[in-house]
Amino acid sequence: MPPELSQEQIQSILQGISIPPQPQILVDLQMEQLNPDCDISNIAKLISQDVGLSGAILKIVNSPFYKLSNTITSIQQAVSLLGVNSVVNLVNAHSIKGALSDDDIISLGRFWDSAMEIAQASTVIAKQIGFNQVDEAYTLGLFHNAGVPLLMSRINNYADVIQQSYACEYRRITETENQLIKTNHAVVGYYVGKSWNLPRYMCEAIHEHHHVLKVLQKDEADSTKKTLLTILKMAEHCCASYRVLGQQEIDHEWLQIKDNVLLYCGLSEYEFASLQEQIRELGLGAIDYYN
Repeated sequence: MPPELSQEQIQSILQGISIPPQPQILVDLQMEQLNPDCDISNIAKLISQDVGLSGAILKIVNSPFYKLSNTITSIQQAVSLLGVNSVVNLVNAHSIKGALSDDDIISLGRFWDSAMEIAQASTVIAKQIGFNQVDEAYTLGLFHNAGVPLLMSRINNYADVIQQSYACEYRRITETENQLIKTNHAVVGYYVGKSWNLPRYMCEAIHEHHHVLKVLQKDEADSTKKTLLTILKMAEHCCASYRVLGQQEIDHEWLQIKDNVLLYCGLSEYEFASLQEQIRELGLGAIDYYN
Protein backbone atom coordinates (compact mmCIF):
# COMPACT_ATOMS: atom_id res chain seq x y z
CA MET A 1 0.00 0.00 0.00
CA PRO A 2 1.31 3.50 -0.81
CA PRO A 3 1.76 5.92 2.09
CA GLU A 4 -1.07 8.33 2.78
CA LEU A 5 -0.15 11.98 2.35
CA SER A 6 -1.05 14.68 4.83
CA GLN A 7 -2.28 18.11 3.74
CA GLU A 8 1.14 19.54 4.72
CA GLN A 9 2.94 17.10 2.40
CA ILE A 10 0.48 17.83 -0.41
CA GLN A 11 0.97 21.59 -0.04
CA SER A 12 4.73 21.10 -0.23
CA ILE A 13 4.49 19.07 -3.45
CA LEU A 14 2.01 21.43 -5.08
CA GLN A 15 4.07 24.59 -4.58
CA GLY A 16 4.35 26.60 -7.80
CA ILE A 17 2.17 26.30 -10.89
CA SER A 18 -1.53 25.73 -10.20
CA ILE A 19 -4.57 25.73 -12.49
CA PRO A 20 -7.83 26.43 -10.69
CA PRO A 21 -10.24 23.47 -10.57
CA GLN A 22 -13.81 23.76 -11.77
CA PRO A 23 -16.07 24.76 -8.86
CA GLN A 24 -18.75 22.22 -9.83
CA ILE A 25 -16.21 19.39 -9.87
CA LEU A 26 -15.11 20.36 -6.36
CA VAL A 27 -18.74 20.32 -5.21
CA ASP A 28 -19.31 16.89 -6.79
CA LEU A 29 -16.15 15.55 -5.16
CA GLN A 30 -17.17 16.89 -1.77
CA MET A 31 -20.56 15.20 -2.15
CA GLU A 32 -18.87 11.90 -3.07
CA GLN A 33 -16.69 12.19 0.06
CA LEU A 34 -19.82 12.49 2.22
CA ASN A 35 -21.34 9.41 0.63
CA PRO A 36 -21.09 6.46 3.09
CA ASP A 37 -20.38 4.25 0.07
CA CYS A 38 -17.66 6.56 -1.29
CA ASP A 39 -16.29 4.91 -4.44
CA ILE A 40 -12.70 5.49 -5.61
CA SER A 41 -13.75 4.86 -9.23
CA ASN A 42 -16.35 7.65 -9.01
CA ILE A 43 -13.71 9.98 -7.56
CA ALA A 44 -11.30 9.09 -10.37
CA LYS A 45 -13.98 9.75 -12.99
CA LEU A 46 -14.71 13.20 -11.54
CA ILE A 47 -11.04 14.16 -11.22
CA SER A 48 -10.32 13.06 -14.80
CA GLN A 49 -12.77 15.75 -15.97
CA ASP A 50 -10.65 18.57 -14.55
CA VAL A 51 -7.27 19.78 -15.79
CA GLY A 52 -6.04 21.28 -12.51
CA LEU A 53 -6.96 18.36 -10.27
CA SER A 54 -5.69 15.78 -12.78
CA GLY A 55 -2.37 17.59 -13.01
CA ALA A 56 -2.08 17.80 -9.24
CA ILE A 57 -2.81 14.07 -8.89
CA LEU A 58 -0.13 13.13 -11.44
CA LYS A 59 2.36 15.51 -9.86
CA ILE A 60 1.91 13.86 -6.47
CA VAL A 61 1.95 10.23 -7.64
CA ASN A 62 5.11 10.88 -9.71
CA SER A 63 6.83 12.77 -6.89
CA PRO A 64 9.77 11.40 -4.84
CA PHE A 65 7.32 10.47 -2.06
CA TYR A 66 6.29 7.41 -4.05
CA LYS A 67 9.56 6.51 -5.81
CA LEU A 68 7.78 4.70 -8.63
CA SER A 69 9.91 3.02 -11.29
CA ASN A 70 7.60 4.14 -14.13
CA THR A 71 6.01 7.54 -14.72
CA ILE A 72 2.22 7.40 -14.36
CA THR A 73 0.16 9.10 -17.08
CA SER A 74 -3.22 7.49 -16.38
CA ILE A 75 -5.35 9.59 -14.04
CA GLN A 76 -7.44 6.56 -13.00
CA GLN A 77 -4.29 4.61 -12.13
CA ALA A 78 -2.88 7.57 -10.19
CA VAL A 79 -6.04 7.91 -8.11
CA SER A 80 -6.02 4.19 -7.34
CA LEU A 81 -2.38 4.32 -6.25
CA LEU A 82 -2.94 7.33 -3.98
CA GLY A 83 -6.02 5.92 -2.29
CA VAL A 84 -9.16 7.66 -1.06
CA ASN A 85 -7.66 9.47 1.95
CA SER A 86 -4.77 11.10 0.07
CA VAL A 87 -7.08 12.12 -2.77
CA VAL A 88 -9.57 13.62 -0.32
CA ASN A 89 -6.73 15.62 1.27
CA LEU A 90 -5.75 16.87 -2.18
CA VAL A 91 -9.29 17.97 -3.01
CA ASN A 92 -9.59 19.73 0.34
CA ALA A 93 -6.27 21.51 -0.26
CA HIS A 94 -7.60 22.88 -3.54
CA SER A 95 -10.95 23.81 -2.01
CA ILE A 96 -9.36 26.10 0.58
CA LYS A 97 -7.24 28.03 -1.92
CA GLY A 98 -10.10 30.47 -2.40
CA ALA A 99 -13.18 30.66 -4.55
CA LEU A 100 -13.01 31.92 -8.11
CA SER A 101 -14.85 35.11 -8.97
CA ASP A 102 -17.77 35.00 -11.41
CA ASP A 103 -15.58 36.66 -14.05
CA ASP A 104 -12.88 34.01 -13.57
CA ILE A 105 -15.40 31.22 -13.96
CA ILE A 106 -16.78 32.73 -17.18
CA SER A 107 -13.34 33.33 -18.69
CA LEU A 108 -12.19 29.79 -17.88
CA GLY A 109 -15.45 28.13 -18.92
CA ARG A 110 -14.45 27.69 -22.54
CA PHE A 111 -11.06 26.29 -21.57
CA TRP A 112 -12.56 23.72 -19.19
CA ASP A 113 -15.23 22.62 -21.67
CA SER A 114 -12.78 22.42 -24.57
CA ALA A 115 -10.17 20.43 -22.62
CA MET A 116 -12.71 17.85 -21.47
CA GLU A 117 -14.30 17.38 -24.90
CA ILE A 118 -10.94 17.07 -26.68
CA ALA A 119 -9.76 14.51 -24.11
CA GLN A 120 -12.89 12.42 -24.65
CA ALA A 121 -12.65 12.72 -28.44
CA SER A 122 -8.98 11.71 -28.28
CA THR A 123 -10.02 8.49 -26.55
CA VAL A 124 -12.52 7.70 -29.31
CA ILE A 125 -9.97 8.41 -32.06
CA ALA A 126 -7.20 6.41 -30.36
CA LYS A 127 -9.46 3.36 -30.19
CA GLN A 128 -10.60 3.83 -33.77
CA ILE A 129 -7.08 3.88 -35.21
CA GLY A 130 -5.88 1.03 -32.99
CA PHE A 131 -3.58 3.05 -30.71
CA ASN A 132 -3.16 1.03 -27.51
CA GLN A 133 -2.15 3.89 -25.19
CA VAL A 134 -5.65 5.30 -24.88
CA ASP A 135 -5.07 6.80 -21.42
CA GLU A 136 -2.13 8.80 -22.76
CA ALA A 137 -4.23 10.13 -25.63
CA TYR A 138 -6.81 11.25 -23.06
CA THR A 139 -4.15 12.86 -20.86
CA LEU A 140 -2.62 14.85 -23.73
CA GLY A 141 -6.07 15.95 -24.85
CA LEU A 142 -6.82 17.18 -21.33
CA PHE A 143 -3.47 18.88 -20.75
CA HIS A 144 -2.34 20.21 -24.15
CA ASN A 145 -3.69 23.73 -23.53
CA ALA A 146 -2.69 23.89 -19.85
CA GLY A 147 -0.78 27.11 -20.55
CA VAL A 148 -3.98 28.94 -21.56
CA PRO A 149 -5.52 29.55 -18.09
CA LEU A 150 -2.15 30.61 -16.67
CA LEU A 151 -1.73 33.23 -19.40
CA MET A 152 -5.34 34.31 -18.91
CA SER A 153 -4.60 34.96 -15.26
CA ARG A 154 -1.49 37.02 -16.05
CA ILE A 155 -2.37 38.89 -19.26
CA ASN A 156 -5.54 40.97 -19.25
CA ASN A 157 -6.17 40.80 -23.00
CA TYR A 158 -5.08 37.20 -23.54
CA ALA A 159 -8.50 36.16 -24.86
CA ASP A 160 -8.01 38.72 -27.65
CA VAL A 161 -4.49 37.39 -28.29
CA ILE A 162 -5.86 33.86 -28.73
CA GLN A 163 -8.51 35.08 -31.17
CA GLN A 164 -5.92 36.95 -33.23
CA SER A 165 -3.67 33.87 -33.22
CA TYR A 166 -6.39 31.56 -34.53
CA ALA A 167 -7.41 34.15 -37.14
CA CYS A 168 -4.02 34.09 -38.91
CA GLU A 169 -4.31 31.97 -42.05
CA TYR A 170 -0.64 31.39 -42.88
CA ARG A 171 1.12 31.74 -39.54
CA ARG A 172 1.28 29.30 -36.65
CA ILE A 173 -0.89 30.15 -33.65
CA THR A 174 2.13 30.19 -31.36
CA GLU A 175 4.06 32.50 -33.71
CA THR A 176 1.35 35.14 -33.42
CA GLU A 177 1.34 34.77 -29.63
CA ASN A 178 5.12 35.19 -29.57
CA GLN A 179 4.82 38.38 -31.59
CA LEU A 180 2.10 39.83 -29.37
CA ILE A 181 3.11 38.74 -25.85
CA LYS A 182 6.70 37.38 -26.22
CA THR A 183 5.65 33.88 -25.19
CA ASN A 184 2.93 31.35 -26.03
CA HIS A 185 0.61 28.83 -24.38
CA ALA A 186 2.54 25.81 -25.71
CA VAL A 187 5.78 26.92 -24.04
CA VAL A 188 3.97 27.69 -20.79
CA GLY A 189 2.14 24.36 -21.04
CA TYR A 190 5.46 22.55 -21.45
CA TYR A 191 6.66 23.90 -18.11
CA VAL A 192 3.31 23.07 -16.50
CA GLY A 193 3.76 19.48 -17.70
CA LYS A 194 7.28 19.38 -16.27
CA SER A 195 6.03 20.71 -12.95
CA TRP A 196 3.43 17.91 -12.92
CA ASN A 197 6.20 15.32 -13.50
CA LEU A 198 4.75 14.20 -16.83
CA PRO A 199 7.09 12.08 -18.98
CA ARG A 200 9.39 13.95 -21.32
CA TYR A 201 7.64 12.95 -24.54
CA MET A 202 4.30 14.16 -23.13
CA CYS A 203 5.81 17.54 -22.21
CA GLU A 204 7.37 17.74 -25.68
CA ALA A 205 4.02 16.94 -27.29
CA ILE A 206 2.42 19.80 -25.35
CA HIS A 207 5.23 22.09 -26.51
CA GLU A 208 4.97 20.98 -30.15
CA HIS A 209 1.22 20.65 -30.64
CA HIS A 210 1.17 23.59 -33.03
CA HIS A 211 4.26 22.29 -34.90
CA VAL A 212 2.86 18.93 -35.99
CA LEU A 213 4.17 19.01 -39.57
CA LYS A 214 7.69 19.60 -38.29
CA VAL A 215 7.41 16.66 -35.89
CA LEU A 216 5.98 14.32 -38.55
CA GLN A 217 8.83 15.18 -40.92
CA LYS A 218 11.49 14.17 -38.36
CA ASP A 219 12.56 10.57 -38.93
CA GLU A 220 14.07 10.38 -35.46
CA ALA A 221 10.98 11.72 -33.67
CA ASP A 222 9.31 9.35 -31.19
CA SER A 223 6.53 7.40 -32.98
CA THR A 224 4.35 7.48 -29.86
CA LYS A 225 4.62 11.26 -29.73
CA LYS A 226 3.77 11.50 -33.44
CA THR A 227 0.68 9.36 -32.99
CA LEU A 228 -0.43 11.25 -29.88
CA LEU A 229 -0.09 14.56 -31.74
CA THR A 230 -2.04 13.40 -34.77
CA ILE A 231 -4.81 12.10 -32.50
CA LEU A 232 -4.85 15.43 -30.68
CA LYS A 233 -5.11 17.49 -33.87
CA MET A 234 -7.99 15.38 -35.15
CA ALA A 235 -9.73 15.71 -31.78
CA GLU A 236 -9.20 19.48 -31.73
CA HIS A 237 -10.77 19.80 -35.16
CA CYS A 238 -13.67 17.48 -34.36
CA CYS A 239 -14.39 19.46 -31.19
CA ALA A 240 -14.04 22.80 -33.02
CA SER A 241 -11.31 24.22 -30.82
CA TYR A 242 -10.88 26.95 -33.43
CA ARG A 243 -14.41 28.12 -32.64
CA VAL A 244 -14.49 27.50 -28.88
CA LEU A 245 -11.15 29.13 -28.05
CA GLY A 246 -10.32 31.02 -31.23
CA GLN A 247 -13.80 32.34 -32.06
CA GLN A 248 -13.14 31.64 -35.76
CA GLU A 249 -15.32 30.11 -38.45
CA ILE A 250 -12.44 28.38 -40.27
CA ASP A 251 -9.85 25.99 -38.84
CA HIS A 252 -6.82 27.39 -40.68
CA GLU A 253 -4.36 25.11 -38.90
CA TRP A 254 -6.29 21.95 -39.80
CA LEU A 255 -6.39 22.91 -43.47
CA GLN A 256 -2.58 23.10 -43.46
CA ILE A 257 -1.94 19.79 -41.67
CA LYS A 258 -4.96 17.62 -42.58
CA ASP A 259 -3.39 15.65 -45.43
CA ASN A 260 -0.26 14.80 -43.45
CA VAL A 261 -2.18 13.86 -40.31
CA LEU A 262 -4.61 11.58 -42.13
CA LEU A 263 -1.80 9.99 -44.14
CA TYR A 264 0.19 9.24 -40.98
CA CYS A 265 -2.84 7.63 -39.33
CA GLY A 266 -3.84 5.73 -42.47
CA LEU A 267 -7.25 7.37 -42.69
CA SER A 268 -9.04 8.48 -45.84
CA GLU A 269 -11.10 11.67 -45.82
CA TYR A 270 -14.23 9.52 -45.94
CA GLU A 271 -13.10 7.53 -42.91
CA PHE A 272 -12.27 10.71 -41.03
CA ALA A 273 -15.69 12.17 -41.88
CA SER A 274 -17.28 9.03 -40.46
CA LEU A 275 -15.15 9.40 -37.33
CA GLN A 276 -16.25 13.02 -36.97
CA GLU A 277 -19.88 11.93 -37.19
CA GLN A 278 -19.30 9.29 -34.52
CA ILE A 279 -17.82 11.92 -32.21
CA ARG A 280 -20.73 14.29 -32.84
CA GLU A 281 -23.19 11.50 -32.03
CA LEU A 282 -21.52 11.27 -28.61
CA GLY A 283 -22.40 14.94 -28.05
CA LEU A 284 -18.82 16.16 -28.35
CA GLY A 285 -18.11 19.40 -30.16
CA ALA A 286 -21.82 20.16 -30.29
CA ILE A 287 -21.69 23.45 -28.35
CA ASP A 288 -21.23 26.45 -30.64
CA TYR A 289 -19.50 29.32 -28.84
CA TYR A 290 -18.97 31.45 -31.94
CA ASN A 291 -20.96 34.64 -32.07
